[in-house]
Amino acid sequence: MIPITAVDVRDAESLVVEVLRSGTLAQGPMVARFEDAFARAAGTAHAVAVNSGSAALTAALRALGLGPGDEVITSPFTAVATLNAILETGATVRFADITREDFAVDPDAVAAEITPDTRAIVPVHLYGQIADLGKLAPLAEEHGLHLVEDAAQAVGATFAGRPAGSFGVGCFSLSANKNVTTGEGGVITTDDDGLADRLRVLRNQGMRTRYAYEVPGHNYRMSELHAAVGIPQLAKLDELIAARRRNARQLSVGLAGTPGLALPAELPGREHVWHQYSVLIGPHAMLARDELVAELAERGVGTGVYYPKLVFDHDCFREHPQIPAVSRQDFPVALKVTEEVLSLPVHPALSEADVDTTVREVREALGA
Repeated sequence: MIPITAVDVRDAESLVVEVLRSGTLAQGPMVARFEDAFARAAGTAHAVAVNSGSAALTAALRALGLGPGDEVITSPFTAVATLNAILETGATVRFADITREDFAVDPDAVAAEITPDTRAIVPVHLYGQIADLGKLAPLAEEHGLHLVEDAAQAVGATFAGRPAGSFGVGCFSLSANKNVTTGEGGVITTDDDGLADRLRVLRNQGMRTRYAYEVPGHNYRMSELHAAVGIPQLAKLDELIAARRRNARQLSVGLAGTPGLALPAELPGREHVWHQYSVLIGPHAMLARDELVAELAERGVGTGVYYPKLVFDHDCFREHPQIPAVSRQDFPVALKVTEEVLSLPVHPALSEADVDTTVREVREALGA
């Protein structure tokens, strides 16, 4: 089976041993080293490491002062962590439809959702391509809104030459399937000294120094071991991105012209880092999306469906007091994408032969 993702952290062995021998396992100098490297990669003054991407989003929103009575606009087509983080603050969630071109929120749809209670926009840089910050960043500035980038899948991606996480407050995930992983972990990036300071206090149970509590906080700390796993990947981030881009190009060339298949595109001015290579299986394809998933599994090609439902379309959210009544039909583009989207293997561990095999099996399954 050609897997949809693969994890290789063997380069971290010496640093992990160094941590074990040091006797310091909780947040310490290795985390600080990781933060410095991440800030350089993101082009920001600060990178605050935490223990998950979910913690990054929640801490960022809390540190910005979001709470009950505030509204936050985000995408209905995202991982549940985006929604959960907003709900954790007590804020109300409003959704804006997406575009098929980048799978991210449509700036015009976002503009239509802004009310006097709106305090933040949370665009999701899905699959490794940055949302249209050329329009969203000025929109946030015009209305005095916080811009919180859900860049969980976009470490190393750029828009007009600027890295993800450098436009507003960046929130990254480092979970096992991400382009840079620490196993579990997250990072918040910012140029705001005051915000970075609040985040560091918040992640440490609200303590600035031992037993000196300034605010109610959480244990969002990253461990030394997790940081040690991530440092070597940051050192070779350009190499990892280049491998993903090479595999994506090979997929696009090989799959071009496949009946019923819409291929992803790297949009002008954006550098895609291909966390996922996500195609759309249209209504005229020989097989429906779920049928193709089953067929490719039989042929030895792993796939992923990210995501099969709109984020609010689960029983636990349908009558949630912080989610105004919405219908799936209110978001026709996102709804259609949930029915058609399919991710194919694109990770750096693939050989050229693996990609060729993927292309061949997809084309044969769809009658090309």
